[in-house]
Amino acid sequence: MRNLLSISLLLFCLTNLFAQNTLKAIIKNEKTKEPLANVSVVSSQNNSNSDEYGNVTIENIPSGKQTVVFSLIGYRKKEKTFEFIPNGTIEIFLEPIEEELDEVKITSSTRSSRTIKNIPTRIEAIAAGELDEKSTMEPGNIKMLLTESTGIQTQQTSQVSGSASIRIQGLDGKYTQLLQDGFPLYSGFASGLSILQIPPLNLKRVEVIKGSTSTLYGGGAIAGLINLITKEPIDKREISFLANINQTQALDLSGFYAEKYKKSGVTIYASSNSQKATDVNSDGFSDIPKFERYTINSKFFYYPNEKTTFSLGVNAGFENRIGGDMQVIDNKSDAIHSFFERNNSNRYSTQAKFEKIFDNNNILTIKNSIGYFNRIIEKQTYNFEGQQLATFTEANYLIPNEKSEWNL
Repeated sequence: MRNLLSISLLLFCLTNLFAQNTLKAIIKNEKTKEPLANVSVVSSQNNSNSDEYGNVTIENIPSGKQTVVFSLIGYRKKEKTFEFIPNGTIEIFLEPIEEELDEVKITSSTRSSRTIKNIPTRIEAIAAGELDEKSTMEPGNIKMLLTESTGIQTQQTSQVSGSASIRIQGLDGKYTQLLQDGFPLYSGFASGLSILQIPPLNLKRVEVIKGSTSTLYGGGAIAGLINLITKEPIDKREISFLANINQTQALDLSGFYAEKYKKSGVTIYASSNSQKATDVNSDGFSDIPKFERYTINSKFFYYPNEKTTFSLGVNAGFENRIGGDMQVIDNKSDAIHSFFERNNSNRYSTQAKFEKIFDNNNILTIKNSIGYFNRIIEKQTYNFEGQQLATFTEANYLIPNEKSEWNL
């Protein structure tokens, strides 16, 4: 009799321990009280998603203390702990994260104030998250970032020096316009090494327009346009450092600082990138050229009021690049070992921009850039040196209406 009672008690405990329960819930927006679809609901034993009416059912939940997690992109994750599963349908409210859902406005590439989803021009925006990932994989330049975008190819124009150009939709690199914050700084013969000399750490977003709709910036943009948007100071100070070294003896060091004060702000970016010549297949010639590059970009911002911004930036970049016979690279050239190609380039530029937003939301923008570029190419029987001084000035007045926009 005693054994029978013990077995019965054990069976009763096991039944309660492994009892399966069902949780029914309706998930809503905490502010609007509207149902939320596709909310991920995860328990220790099972998971599901809410339907278009916000309803969700989780089955096979064991008895006892259980934690259920409710999550949806754009909303704060909520965890609910139940000692026992309640009967009926319960309501779960998720709080929207409004500050993380700001709509992206494309202004530099189109001179418009519309959000990216409302612009008739097809624009691809590479966001900060993807930029951070690619800057870790290849911190020296933006080549990988552009190569992985559909319709864009980076073509190596010199195996010896490693020079590269951008091809969009198959057209030659000279028909692609490179901008930085809306300024066409990389133009003419200066664009030959551009993508290999632009580090990604200080970029906030990359805007890409493919096709002739980008000719708002002239005939140099027939194939397309790539606009590199740099970071601006925000209320919270930002300090970033990145260091990288790999098996080919490449060394990348870069740092970024941004801070906004009451009526002013500043961003400073500096980087040092170097690579030793590498002969992978041991044929006596470099497969990866040797180079040293130093870059500094600094920008000052002044905010007289909430609707007026003035910025002034100064950029400088220096690079020495050489490839060819390994003995020449090591300064041991002779009558037999004499093949090499050397590229030395120096860039200096300024950026000035004034923007005023009026009470009727009309926007006046005045900007100017001055760029100086010097490039020296040396081969065993050929020497070239070129200098380029370019300036760009634009005054733009935007009148946005509900169904149309005027751009003067």
